Amino acid sequence: MGYFSGFFKGLKSLFTGMRITGKYFVSPGEIVTQQYPDNRDTLILPQRSKGEVTMPHNADNKHRCTACGLCSLACPNGSIEVISRMEVRNEKQVKVLDGYIYHLEQCTLCGLCVKACPQDAIEFGNKFEHAVYNRQNLTKTLNLPGSSLLEKEKKAPAAAPKDSNQGSTKETI
Repeated sequence: MGYFSGFFKGLKSLFTGMRITGKYFVSPGEIVTQQYPDNRDTLILPQRSKGEVTMPHNADNKHRCTACGLCSLACPNGSIEVISRMEVRNEKQVKVLDGYIYHLEQCTLCGLCVKACPQDAIEFGNKFEHAVYNRQNLTKTLNLPGSSLLEKEKKAPAAAPKDSNQGSTKETI
């Protein structure tokens, strides 16, 4: 009995696919296929498309990266190198980003680095054409020369919730 039911389910699936194909054959105006590369000038990619990793900078050449290295740890291929140094600021030692090197030739566009970034300092861009004659052109430095950390905006402190055990306010991190 299982053989015949599987056969008829397969036959039904085949006819469903053929019906959809026939519909597009007789009404080609409904086809949603992009005519790439003829439409490069008018090509609109979805917002969620994954092209390559980028590091956005503002007009003052500042970014959000704190050189924590979580993106580098999350990358399964080792496509990201975070080069940092320790610097003394306000009597504290902090990490400063010297270089953010992205090896696009090794990247599988899995998105683990973007998800792992706690500062949302990196994101996917829409550029997807990466045909080059020299593989070294696919290694990119994402932090611009002379760029620095984007300082957090000063906001009015919000009322912190009270801790019922100690009666003091909790710090939010």
